[in-house]
Amino acid sequence: MLVDFFNIVELQKRREQGGKPYLEFLRVPAMSAGIYALPTDGKDSQSPHKEDELYYVVRGRARMRVAAEEHIVTEGSVIFVAAGVQHYFHEIKEELIVLVFFAPAES
Repeated sequence: MLVDFFNIVELQKRREQGGKPYLEFLRVPAMSAGIYALPTDGKDSQSPHKEDELYYVVRGRARMRVAAEEHIVTEGSVIFVAAGVQHYFHEIKEELIVLVFFAPAES
């Protein structure tokens, strides 16, 4: 694959049809990408990953804990989490729609 184009609305529809909070839509050796959704007042049950992660909040409002740090995240927030670091979203006030990028590809 040399190039691919994605539409966030279409990705969100595919994720909803699959009935799961996460949909991986890209995988190459150097990285993988997905769309992650958490409902208002939802619980984020992820655990540390073996890969570095970059999050981009497409929409929503919540708090995010990364190790001992706590931040409010809203539309447009970009968060980097190093491999192996504990992190999760909580106090979700508005449904979160987040693009997630793993490098290298999530194993």
